Amino acid sequence: MKRIVIVIYLLLLAACGSRDRGNNDQNFNNMKPDTVNQYGFNREFIKKYVDIVELRTGRSAVVLVPAWQGRVMTSTSDGDTGFSYGWTNRELIASGKILPHINAFGGEERLWLGPEGGQYSLYFRKGSEFVYDNWQTPEYIDTRSFETAKVTDTSALFTCDVETENYSGTSLIFRLERNVVILTGNELKKQAGVDIAGLSAVGYRSDNTIINKGENEWLKEKGLVSIWMLGMFNPSPAVVVVIPYVKGDEKVLGPAVNDSYFGRIPGDRLKVTDSHIFFRADGKSRGKIGLPPLRAAGIMGSFDSENNILTLLICNLPKGNTDYVNSAWQIQDNPYSGDAFNSYNDGPLEDGSQDPFMNLRPPLLPQLLSPAKD
Repeated sequence: MKRIVIVIYLLLLAACGSRDRGNNDQNFNNMKPDTVNQYGFNREFIKKYVDIVELRTGRSAVVLVPAWQGRVMTSTSDGDTGFSYGWTNRELIASGKILPHINAFGGEERLWLGPEGGQYSLYFRKGSEFVYDNWQTPEYIDTRSFETAKVTDTSALFTCDVETENYSGTSLIFRLERNVVILTGNELKKQAGVDIAGLSAVGYRSDNTIINKGENEWLKEKGLVSIWMLGMFNPSPAVVVVIPYVKGDEKVLGPAVNDSYFGRIPGDRLKVTDSHIFFRADGKSRGKIGLPPLRAAGIMGSFDSENNILTLLICNLPKGNTDYVNSAWQIQDNPYSGDAFNSYNDGPLEDGSQDPFMNLRPPLLPQLLSPAKD
């Protein structure tokens, strides 16, 4: 079974209209160390600590890191001095430390797996209490390098073989395959229906696949694994997440938005109209929202009004499917009643420290897999 996620960034030309586009790459040599919003600066920073793969087409480029599961760390639509779109945790990367629980290096698009909590969790050991001290990101999506299987100028394929078990003790043996392709303007228009004429834009598609390599078929009553994409972006008071939703009877489709993950979100941070959800992404207040499967329209995004950056994420969702893993940290009556889309806004930690980011997260679709045939 394969989930395909297409992530598209559109940078309005007005945001860089004053630059001499022909000299962008030459000007990189004169960039100051504190030019942290420039793509070239961030690429060179990451290269100091880990090997990268860079995909390019025209002035658009993408930085991938095999050691961090082939994630897209950042991208640009305007060369080395263009805006760097992904959030990078420079402090953690520069420290060289490996932290307990999770290593949030950053990255605007990466492979994640679910469920996080519940009786089929991949993040809690069998029989342990669902509390943070017991929560652990599996090393195969945290600290383990993926193998680089194939690289071209515009694509890269990464693989990883996994043997693990879930909270209920079900053995899971599988291969992860992740293929990232940077798209030309014509490909963007063909695959996403977006005409980028007049815009400075970068777009890429990631194909993320789970292959059952064990002897047993995966069954719902034993626990399924879901592909769950995470995108970490730079928060700002000028950034608002916008998600259209399918209209209809709440009794049939469920609520337009679920904001109960970390407590209800106040009205000055979350607005719901008759067709769209607006969620403030300033990194100043921890909160998470979700859309039930029948409400998700397959597209979400954000707009940064200060830098004129429009981010669109398009995901091919199977129509009518309502089984999405529930990642709540508890034993669940219905472990396949989760949301399809999520967005997360970070905020200050309990100790008062803060290193904020915001997330766009599609989707948690469980995989029913038979053993792979030789």
